[in-house]
Amino acid sequence: MKKIIALLAIYAFFGQIFAQEQPNIVLVFLDNFGYGEPGFNGGGIIRGTPTPRMDQVAQEGLRLTNFNVEVQCTPSRSALMTGRYAVRSGNATVPIGEGVYGLVQWEVTMAEMLSDAGYATGMFGKWHLGRTDGRFPTDQGFDEWYGIPNSTDESTYSSLTGFEESEVSETYVMEGKKGEKPEKVRPYRLDYRPLIDRDLTDKAMDFMDRQTKAKKPFFIYLPYTATHFPTMPHPDYEGKTGNGPWADLLKQIDDYTGELLDKIDNLGIADNTIFIFTADNGPEALDFNNTSMTVETAIHGSPGPWRGTLFTGFEGGLRVPFAIRWPAKIKAGQSSDEIVHAMDLYPTLAKVAGATTPNDRIIDGIDMADFFTGKIDKSGREAIIVYMGNDIFGVKWRNWKLHFKEQNSWNSVLETYTMPRLYNLYNDPQEKDNVLFPHTWVPKAALQHLTKHVASLKKNPPIKMGQKDPYNPDNK
Repeated sequence: MKKIIALLAIYAFFGQIFAQEQPNIVLVFLDNFGYGEPGFNGGGIIRGTPTPRMDQVAQEGLRLTNFNVEVQCTPSRSALMTGRYAVRSGNATVPIGEGVYGLVQWEVTMAEMLSDAGYATGMFGKWHLGRTDGRFPTDQGFDEWYGIPNSTDESTYSSLTGFEESEVSETYVMEGKKGEKPEKVRPYRLDYRPLIDRDLTDKAMDFMDRQTKAKKPFFIYLPYTATHFPTMPHPDYEGKTGNGPWADLLKQIDDYTGELLDKIDNLGIADNTIFIFTADNGPEALDFNNTSMTVETAIHGSPGPWRGTLFTGFEGGLRVPFAIRWPAKIKAGQSSDEIVHAMDLYPTLAKVAGATTPNDRIIDGIDMADFFTGKIDKSGREAIIVYMGNDIFGVKWRNWKLHFKEQNSWNSVLETYTMPRLYNLYNDPQEKDNVLFPHTWVPKAALQHLTKHVASLKKNPPIKMGQKDPYNPDNK
C-alpha cells in the first residue's frame, strides 16, 4: 500500500510539472481582415495608421506569408476548430435562414481536445458555428464564453426598415459556462457594436489573470468582431487617427493586441505562451447602398498584393495575416512563404500541448510544430483544395494555382471553365495571366492531391448541412 501511495504521489508530482510546462495559447482571430492590413505585411501606415503591436508579434516570432484559410466565416471557423475541411463537417457555407446549422456533437473541437489535456478554455467573441441548444461554444469544449453566436452584420437589423414587423429573431450577446445553457445578456444592436471588442479584450485578460493564479494552462480563443461590417470604432478611437473610421478601428485593434501582449508579459508567462495573430478570411468589398448608415461603415479592405476578397477563390480571399510568438521555442524575426492552412493549427497545438487528436476520422491538418519551432525548413504541405461553399474552385500547389471556377466578388457572375486556368503566383499575384500552355505538366502534379481528396470524401461522406444531433457516421 505504501508503494502504491508513493507511486501515486510521484505520478501526481510529475503530472503537475507537465501541466505547468504545457504552453498557454492565445489565438486572436480577426473577422474579414485582409492580408494587406497590418504593417508587417506592408500595410499599417498606408492604411491610415501604424500597427506597432501587431508588428511586434511578427518581429518577436514567426511571420507566415502563405497562411491560408477558407473564404467564408463559418467554413473558416469550422476548419480551424476541427482540423478538417469544412465540407466534411457540413459547414462549407455561411448559413442563410433560421434553420439548424453548425458543428454536430460528434465533432471534436480544438477546445474539447485541449480541455481533455487539462487546459482551461475560454472563448470571447464571434462563434458562427451554431446558434441552437447543443451548438454553442460551451457545448463544444469551452469552459466560458461571452460573445455573439452569429455574424456582426446582424447588429444592423433593428435599425432597418421592416425588421420590427418581421418574424426574424433578434441576435443577442450571450454568456455561458460549460454544462449550462448560455444566457442572453443584451440585444446586439448598433449601440453595442462599437463597444463589444473592448469587453472581449477585458474578459480575455481577466481569464488570463484567473488561470495564471490557479497555475493552470489556458487556451483563449479571441475571435474579435472587428473588422466585419459595419465598421464602427469604439468611441475612444473615433477620429483618433484623422484618417477615417477604418484607420481608427485599425488602431483600436492594434492597441488591444498590445494590451494582450502586455498582460502576458506582466504576468510573467510570456516565454511559455503561444500568441497567434491571424484572421478568418480576406477582406470585405461591399457594394454599399443603404441610406440608414453612412457609406464609411462599409470599407473596402486590403488584400495586399493579391487579387480578390472573401467569397472568392483568389489569393486575396485565401491568404490572411499570420504571426506567432512563442519566445521559449520560436526564434524572433523569422518569416516563411511555406504553405500552411488554418486547419494545420489543430494537430500542431495538439502536439505542443500534449493533447490527443481523434483517430476515428480524417484530420486534414498537418502537424507544423517542428516547422514553427525551426527544427525543419519545410511545412510539409504542398497543396490545398480551394473551396467556395460546397464547390471546389481549384487547387493550390506550390507556387501554382489551378482554377476550375472563378468569381470576382461575392455578388458577381460565376465563371465555369471547360479548361482550367493556371497561374504562377510568383510571377502573377493578381492571377490574370493564364499559363496552362505550355505548363500542362502542372495539373498532372496538382490534380493528384485533388484525386486523393475526392476519394476520401467518397470513403467518408461529408456530414449534411443542417444535420441534427445525435449524429454518428455509422448510423447518421
